[in-house]
Amino acid sequence: MANIISDETIEYVAILAKLELSPEEKEAAKKDMGEMLDYIDQLNELDTTGVEPMSHIFPISNVFREDVVTNTDVREQMLANAPKQKDGSFQVPRTVE
Repeated sequence: MANIISDETIEYVAILAKLELSPEEKEAAKKDMGEMLDYIDQLNELDTTGVEPMSHIFPISNVFREDVVTNTDVREQMLANAPKQKDGSFQVPRTVE
C-alpha cells in the first residue's frame, strides 16, 4: 500500500464530517481510505491521451425544443372580456390613494 493514512488524518476527516468514530471504525476507515487512494493511483497510471473530457458518463443531447412563438397578438380578444378598458389595457379601480 503506497498511501499510508495516519490516525491524525482519520481524526481530521471525522471532525470535518462531524463523525464520532470508535477505534475499530477508525481502523476500518483508515483501511478503506488507503484502498481508495491505491485505486486512484492505479487510475493515474492509465494513458488518457486523445480521450476527450466528459461532463457525464452517458451521452446526452439537448432535449429542449426550439423557442417558437405560437400565439399571435390576441389583445383585442382578451380586452373583449374586460369590464372596462382604456388605451388598449385593462382598467381597474384605484387601490392606493
